[in-house]
Amino acid sequence: MKFSSNNNGNSGSGGQKEIRRQQTTTQQIIAENVKHLIEQLEQGKSEALTAYLTAMARFHNYSFGNILSIAHHRPDATRVAGIRTWNEFGRFVKKGQKGIPILAPMIGTRHQCDEQPVEQSDKPKPLLIGFRVVYVFDIAQTEGKELPEPATVSGEVGTHHDRLFEFVQQQGIELEYNERIAPAQGVSYGGKIVLLPGQTKAEEFSTLVHELAHEMLHKAERRTLTTKTVRETEAESIAFIVGRAVGLNTGSASADYISLYHGNAELLTESLAVIQQASATILDAIFAEDAEPLAQAS
Repeated sequence: MKFSSNNNGNSGSGGQKEIRRQQTTTQQIIAENVKHLIEQLEQGKSEALTAYLTAMARFHNYSFGNILSIAHHRPDATRVAGIRTWNEFGRFVKKGQKGIPILAPMIGTRHQCDEQPVEQSDKPKPLLIGFRVVYVFDIAQTEGKELPEPATVSGEVGTHHDRLFEFVQQQGIELEYNERIAPAQGVSYGGKIVLLPGQTKAEEFSTLVHELAHEMLHKAERRTLTTKTVRETEAESIAFIVGRAVGLNTGSASADYISLYHGNAELLTESLAVIQQASATILDAIFAEDAEPLAQAS
C-alpha cells in the first residue's frame, strides 16, 4: 500500500521515518512545556501549576500535549481557535498577536497496491499519517462580533450532579451513604464509594469526583512508582479541574499540588497526563448533552 496527503506525505521507509520524527517532535514539545513548568515551580511560582490544571478544565477535548502548550504560551486563555474559525464567527485576530502553537493531525489516504480488482466506487481510506504545528488564538487576541456566552453554573452544580451519579453507576461502582466515615467526606474502597450524608450538592459533587478519581487511578497501570500523597494530590487535582469546568469556586489549587513534583520530572509528566485523561473522561460524560456554540477548537 502507499500513502498520499496534501501535506507532502511519504511512502515506504521514508514515511515511517517521518512518522517517527513527528512522534519525537511531539514528545519534545511536551518535555519542553514540562521543563518550563518545573522552572516555574522551582522559582516558587506554584500558580503555574494551577494555570495548567485550569487549562485542562477549559480545554478537556484537547490532547495532553496541546493543553500543556496552551497553558505555557497563554495561561489565561479561555477559548481558542484558528484564524479561519474565528473569521467564520465574525471575529478577527488583532494585529501583532502571536499564535499559540499546537499539534494538528495530518490525514492522508491509503491505496491498496495488490492485484485484486478494485471497484470504481471504492474510495481511499483516510489515515492518520502524522502531526504538524498549527497556530490558534485566544478570544482575547481577537475582536469583532460578540459570541453567545455558554451557560455557567456559578457555584451550583445543577444537572451535572445527577449526570455524575449516573456516570458512576455506569462504571459499575456501588455508591452509598454512611455517617461512620466521618470526619472523612468520602471514601473509595475499590468498586465502592461511600459518601458522608448531609453535604451540600456542590460539596457532594466535588467529593464524589475526588473518590471517583481514586477509583479510576487505582485501575490505571503506572510506569512510575507513586506514593499515597501523589495519588491523593492527583485525585484532588481532578476534582479541581472538573469543579472549575462546571463553574464551582475551587480555590487557587496551588498549595498542595507541588506534591506532584518533588524534583521528579518523569513523575510530574505522568501525573499531569493521568490527571488530564481522567478529568477529560469525567467531563465528557457530564457534558455529553451540552453542545456549546463554540467547541473551543479550531
